[in-house]
Amino acid sequence: MELVTHHPGRRWTAALSLAFGALAALTLLLAAGFRSITLLAAGVPAVAVTMVALWWALTHRGPIRYLSGILAVAAPIAAAMYYIALGLLWAVLLSAVLWVLTVLTGRAALSAGAPAIVPAPAPPPQHAVVFMNPRSGGGKVERFHLAEKARDLGTDVVLLDPAHPTDVAALATEAVASGADLLGVAGGDGTQALVAAVAARHDVPFMVVSAGTRNHFALDLGLDLADPSTCLDALSDGGELRVDLGRIAGRAFVNNASFGAYAAIVQSPAYRNGKVRTSLRLLPELLTHHQGPRLSVHADNVLIEAPQAVLVSNNPYQGGDPTGFGRRERLDAGVLGVLAVTMDSATQAAGLLRGRRGRSLSMLTASEVVIDSESGEIPVGVDGEALTLPTPVICGIQPGGLRVRVPRTHRRAPPPRPPLDWRRLSHLAFTRTTRTASSG
Repeated sequence: MELVTHHPGRRWTAALSLAFGALAALTLLLAAGFRSITLLAAGVPAVAVTMVALWWALTHRGPIRYLSGILAVAAPIAAAMYYIALGLLWAVLLSAVLWVLTVLTGRAALSAGAPAIVPAPAPPPQHAVVFMNPRSGGGKVERFHLAEKARDLGTDVVLLDPAHPTDVAALATEAVASGADLLGVAGGDGTQALVAAVAARHDVPFMVVSAGTRNHFALDLGLDLADPSTCLDALSDGGELRVDLGRIAGRAFVNNASFGAYAAIVQSPAYRNGKVRTSLRLLPELLTHHQGPRLSVHADNVLIEAPQAVLVSNNPYQGGDPTGFGRRERLDAGVLGVLAVTMDSATQAAGLLRGRRGRSLSMLTASEVVIDSESGEIPVGVDGEALTLPTPVICGIQPGGLRVRVPRTHRRAPPPRPPLDWRRLSHLAFTRTTRTASSG
C-alpha cells in the first residue's frame, strides 16, 4: 500500500473554505430565519431581470435601449432597497463577502498541491533574433530599455515600425535561414503568433517578452508582466517548455480565434476610433441574426447551431466560476477549448445564470473544430488580428508543437484558479491520509 499525506497547510485552507461557506449560510439563517428564503426570492429575480434588460439594451436602439438600461440598474437597486426595508442589507452583504472568501480559499487549497512545471535545461542560444515593437504596450520597449539590454546579451534586435507594416513572418524566416537558433518577440499576441509559427516550422526555440498590451500568452506561461526585462534572462540562463500551438486555416495562433459578433465588429473601420459606440451600433443586427453570417460549429461530435459568438482557444480557458475565466490552467493538454454563446431571446439571456448547465452557454474541448456558414467567407479574429477567411474554417491543434524558452528560475504552476469541487475540498479538509493500492 502507498501512503499519501495531505500537507497540513492545504488541509487548514480547505477547512477554512468550508467554514466560510457555512458562515455565509448561517449569517442569513441567523439574521433572517425563514425570511432568508424571501431574500433569495428577491435577489435571484433581480439578477435575472438585469440579464434580460441588458439583452434588450444590446438588441434594440432608441427609447427601448435607454429604458432597458434604466431597468438593468433599477432591478438590483430595488432588491437592495427591499433588504434595507427588512433591516437585512448588512446580512446579505456579509454573506456575500463570506462567499467570496469561500471561493478564494477553496480554490487556493485545491491548487496548492499542483506540481510546478520546471523547464528542461537548454544551452544558451548562439544567434538569437528578437523582434520588438516600440509602440506595443504603450512603449514598454523603450521604458524598460529592452533593445539595449538584449543587445548587451549579444542578441540581434529588429525594431518594427507600425507606421510601415512589415511581413514579420518573412523576416523571421530570413533570420532562421541566416542561422538564428532562437526567435523572440517583444510585442502583441498577433505578432507573437506569426513568429511562433516560423519557430515551430523550423523547430527553433521561441521566446516571449511580455511587452504587449494584454500579454495573454505571457500571462499563461507564467512570465513576469510587471517587468518584461526579466524575460530576457532566458537568453543567458534559460530552459525550455513544450507547449501546444493552435492552427486555423493554415496559420498558427497562440491564444484564440473568435467568430461571430465580436469578429464582425472588429472588422468595422470605425471600431478603432470608437469601440463602444461601434459595438452598440452593430450589435442589434448581429445578435438577432439580421446581419452577419449564421454559423454552425462542429466540435468533434458536438454540433452547435447558430451561436452569436464563438471562441476557439489553444487549450481551454477556465470556466468553473467567473473569477477563474480568462486564464488557461495549462498550455500542453493537446486540446482546443470551445466557448459558444447562443441567445435568441431574453429568456435565454436569463439562462446564462445557469452557467454550463444552461443552453445559452456551451463550454467544451475538442481536437478539431469546424466553423461553417452559408456565406462563402466569414470574419475571424485571430489573436486580436482581424481576418476574413473562406468557409468552412477548420481549427486544430499541434500538441507540443512549440519550444518556448523561459528563464531558468521559471517555476510555473497552473494558476490557482481551479473550479470549486466540494467533494475534493471536503476530502482534503477532513482526511489526514489516504491509502491507494500501488502497482505491482
